[in-house]
Amino acid sequence: MTPQIRRRPAARRGLRGDQIALIVVAVIAVAVIGWAGMRIAGRDDNPRPGDLAADPGVSHVHGLGMNPADGSLIVATHYGSFRIPADGDDAERIGDSFQDTMGFTVVGPDHFLGSGHPDVAGMQAGQPGRLGLIESNDAGATWTSISLGGEVDFHSLTFAHDQVYGWDSGTGRFMVSADRTDWETRSTLDLFGFAVDPDDADHILGAGPSGLTESTDGGRTWTDADGPPLVTLAWDIDAGLWGADPIGAVWHHDGSAWAQTGALVGAPQAFLATPDALYAAAHDADDVTGIYRSTDDGRTWELRYRDTAQ
Repeated sequence: MTPQIRRRPAARRGLRGDQIALIVVAVIAVAVIGWAGMRIAGRDDNPRPGDLAADPGVSHVHGLGMNPADGSLIVATHYGSFRIPADGDDAERIGDSFQDTMGFTVVGPDHFLGSGHPDVAGMQAGQPGRLGLIESNDAGATWTSISLGGEVDFHSLTFAHDQVYGWDSGTGRFMVSADRTDWETRSTLDLFGFAVDPDDADHILGAGPSGLTESTDGGRTWTDADGPPLVTLAWDIDAGLWGADPIGAVWHHDGSAWAQTGALVGAPQAFLATPDALYAAAHDADDVTGIYRSTDDGRTWELRYRDTAQ
């Protein structure tokens, strides 16, 4: 059943409560600003690896996806992509590329779409600073340019309903393509991320600096929606609608309202909902990236992998 997100009225209500409520709001606001800063740090002017003396490891995660071919967890990062086998806990680098894969989504078995920036080797080979839409048909070992090269840097990508939905960080354009070549710009807005309703191609929930926003016409228009100040979203046809806020609280929408189910160890980097488990990338108290899994609806989290290259 499609969750109905209750919309906020156009006139914002003032906060009610005492100073504790104000302090909580202030803490979350600071966390949102900090989280947004980390996202901005991954844009075009950030240094690209490729000639580093040591492998930088997972470092910072931009996207997570499950490869239907073998059940492995794919981790798209600032320094290339990694694979965590279904029966293992080690992150194995995929291919030779250190490209900054900002946007990432799984289309099917061994079939991925991405976006972002090239590594040094890619730039030397003539790749543009903004990769546009890129595609891999070999589980991320190699990538091919499909469209919008040199024009677009998708920080959020989703494949759903045989379409690709993307948000371009450079211009704020929300774009959709049915053939991955011709794109329709449907609106312009600020987003941290978005999720597409698996039951309705026109129903999209976005997370942005001002809170949640919802579209019921495929991203052409947006309306403020009630809910926590999420920075990551995931929507699975079986697992439902999930998200995490900037301080790591994990939230679930049960079809009528949002409720917190648990918390991560720290600020989230990426979130994935599957029928069997939830997955998240987050910083721990030592500011080291870890990949976590929950099999009890986010109440507790098991560490699958902790980066050692930082």
